[in-house]
Amino acid sequence: MAEKETECCESYEVHENLLKIVNETMPAETELYDLAELFKVFGDSTRIRILFVLFEAEVCVCDLAQVLNMTQSAISHQLRILKQNKLVKSRREGKSIFYSLADEHVRTIIAQGCDHIEET
Repeated sequence: MAEKETECCESYEVHENLLKIVNETMPAETELYDLAELFKVFGDSTRIRILFVLFEAEVCVCDLAQVLNMTQSAISHQLRILKQNKLVKSRREGKSIFYSLADEHVRTIIAQGCDHIEET
């Protein structure tokens, strides 16, 4: 099946008034870079699965490994990435370390993504 070609303008015309608004509201390059890096973190289905578990409960690595049928080492690696990007937080209780969502923004980002892919 051939892909449909993207439609283009029939003539070249720059709309200066629109570009002015865009240029005034465009975030700084560093902010755009950081945002792109954050969305890369969501680009891994294992990390998404971990976040879905954390939507329901605060759990330790052992619990995550069991419910996701993965090794503790693999879970720890993904948790490190999630923690570095401030998506999860941890707390120690005795010999166990429990993980939870860093804040409600994480749930909102995932919920918005789910809403988007479920649109028809």
